[in-house]
Amino acid sequence: MGDKLYLPDLSAIQLKSVVHLVETGLLRGRVLLHRGLLAEAERLAAEGDTLALEGLEKLVEACRAGGVEIEYVGGGAGCKRLTVLDEAKRRRASLVTCDPIAAKMAESMGVDVVYELPPPPIRIDELFTEEVMSVHLKEGLPPRVKRGSPRSWRLDEATDEPVTREDMELILAHLMREAYTGLGTDAFLEVDKPGVKIFQLRNFRIVATRPPFSDGFELTVVKPIMRKSLGEYNLPLKVLERLELQAEGILIAGPPGMGKSTFAQALAEHYRSLNKIVKTIESPRDLQVSAEITQYSKSASKHDELHDVLLLGRPDYTIFDEIRGAEDFDLFIDLRLAGIGMIGVIHATTPIDAIQRIANRIDIGVLPSIVDTVIFMDRGEVAEIYSLEMTVKVPAGLKKEDLARPTVIVKDFLTDEPKFELYVFGERSFVVPLKREKTRMEMSKPAFKISNILHEYIPDFRIEENGNIIRIYIPERYYRTYIRKCQNKLLKIAKRYRVNVEAFPS
Repeated sequence: MGDKLYLPDLSAIQLKSVVHLVETGLLRGRVLLHRGLLAEAERLAAEGDTLALEGLEKLVEACRAGGVEIEYVGGGAGCKRLTVLDEAKRRRASLVTCDPIAAKMAESMGVDVVYELPPPPIRIDELFTEEVMSVHLKEGLPPRVKRGSPRSWRLDEATDEPVTREDMELILAHLMREAYTGLGTDAFLEVDKPGVKIFQLRNFRIVATRPPFSDGFELTVVKPIMRKSLGEYNLPLKVLERLELQAEGILIAGPPGMGKSTFAQALAEHYRSLNKIVKTIESPRDLQVSAEITQYSKSASKHDELHDVLLLGRPDYTIFDEIRGAEDFDLFIDLRLAGIGMIGVIHATTPIDAIQRIANRIDIGVLPSIVDTVIFMDRGEVAEIYSLEMTVKVPAGLKKEDLARPTVIVKDFLTDEPKFELYVFGERSFVVPLKREKTRMEMSKPAFKISNILHEYIPDFRIEENGNIIRIYIPERYYRTYIRKCQNKLLKIAKRYRVNVEAFPS
């Protein structure tokens, strides 16, 4: 009976798994090296990735020191996963791998598998102390952790030592091994491509990117440290009644990291407790919700599939976390018009920005049928709540009675105070803030002249006066119009009245 044969694949070479086995004495026999791996290592090195080449050099050194024979097999062209597996099966060799897919394929082909990883340089679990929200690793930099909460956090270096590319690959291999062990129960694989991997492992959300997708190997691991019930937000009874009895098109808006998904999760659990059928659309699936709430993956499905499944399943409420691209908005709008209660999580710097992102895609007249409530989050708390309603009136800024038209009024829900009006005039949609403007008697002469010029070209702006300084705040979408058509005229007024005019995009 001859020596036991071991055939490593590319992952085992890159992560030096087979080197580890030789050095620890766990591998006794002969190592078969496929010539296709040599060609692949050469190709990767030419592109700047030297891990495989370094692994081959280390393997030769370890085998020489340990008295392990190396034999070169196979052709030099191509190094596909199946090529190595076929060679291992033909020679009755054990496949040495760090790739969970290769290990499963080998088992299905009746090939003996040695799925062994060297110890990881960093254990991600150990970095997640009670205050840590996320771990951020990038090759060439020390590992960093974000400590605190959405309200207040800081970025600290976990250690002084920078992590190498090899460290990163090994950490990811350990995470992937655990993920593939628990697929469908403790883990969900959302994206698995050469440049990008996104997966959920227990309550960790893991995103890994490699060149050329990113400028270096980067690994981000996020763990939700806050899980709140709706009662912990101390919402007024009036708000709870609207959420339970009236609101069916809800936007949860706010900047990144302000607690939008945490509130969406609390709202999902609240609806579940009311015996409602609740589903979620996520990418990746990282909301921590009860088993009764089915979580659909946006990245693992096609647009039409989600549409058909939700229409046929008829949930009472669907949580859409997060709405980003045009297809997401189309799906949200279509499902809401079909009568499904929709809660959309959306990045926005102000509540009106969130409303406009929907309004720009539909006729203004149906906007309140799609969005009736906007909840704006700030530092983990509900900061503002707006309601939308439709009426026919002469919009703010227009005077003649024959200009009455359908107008959407956006109100502060708690005070019932109108904040904005949305309407169409000609072929343009306008969003008008309803703050009280200074009268002619209250406004200085240069500010009044500036206001008149701005009104000719820009429907929405704000003027503040401070001594001889006049500050103008213009929505970013109109700022180019200001530069092209207003700026020179205002500078002439400023020079004539000896005031300073400052304009800011808002």
